[in-house]
Amino acid sequence: MKRHKLAYGPHESQFGHLYEPVDPGDRIPLVVLIHGGFFSTRFTLTIETAVARLLAQRGAVVWNVEYRRVEEEGGGWPGTGADAVAALRALDDVVPAALPADWASRVAFDDVAVVGHSAGGLLAVWAPAEVAGRTKRARITRVVAQSAVLDLTHPQTCNRPTPRNLMGGRYVDIPERYARASPVHAPVFDAHVVAIHAGDDAAVPVESSRRYVEAATARGQSAELIVVPGEGHDAFVDPRSACTRQTLRVLGI
Repeated sequence: MKRHKLAYGPHESQFGHLYEPVDPGDRIPLVVLIHGGFFSTRFTLTIETAVARLLAQRGAVVWNVEYRRVEEEGGGWPGTGADAVAALRALDDVVPAALPADWASRVAFDDVAVVGHSAGGLLAVWAPAEVAGRTKRARITRVVAQSAVLDLTHPQTCNRPTPRNLMGGRYVDIPERYARASPVHAPVFDAHVVAIHAGDDAAVPVESSRRYVEAATARGQSAELIVVPGEGHDAFVDPRSACTRQTLRVLGI
């Protein structure tokens, strides 16, 4: 399995790991992974390594991205969100340039899936909405938000440490910034969003995904909720879990 470390910006955390598929077919899926971890440098893209390798083993090109987090210069909002957008736009140049030339017509740049876990799930929904589901080369058709934080403005969420650290202040002082970063308030875009939530999640309640899907579909966004019973928040980074199997099913990989 080949893995390339590619920079999409000048900061040391603006990079990603690009995995080549083990046995590429005639039509090669392309998956973008965005890791979670409270937007903190305590967690890096390597928590998605096992899942990235699994997807590559199943024939996909995988772009597992890092981004600036709250302890880093330029991290927090809006820098962290801007990095997620820049990582998507790397599908126009940095990513294809690193792949074998004879794959150019076989990689599904017109059918990209973006997958994000927990805090990364916020970025996985927000960034595609920000680019209206498209970059110059890529078209995002599916987004999978795994036990994600999707509304920073909700009373049960806005006063918790993670949103406050990301936003750089209290909700009561900067409500517009919180709303701007919340996928539940993002523009409708032409892709299907699947919120998959671990049924026994003690870190992010299932209601987070349920509220998002109800609000987003009411505004015209194509979205659905899938609850996986019997597993917790970290099941999505375990390649053997039911949550991962459900993700694979949604991706069709």
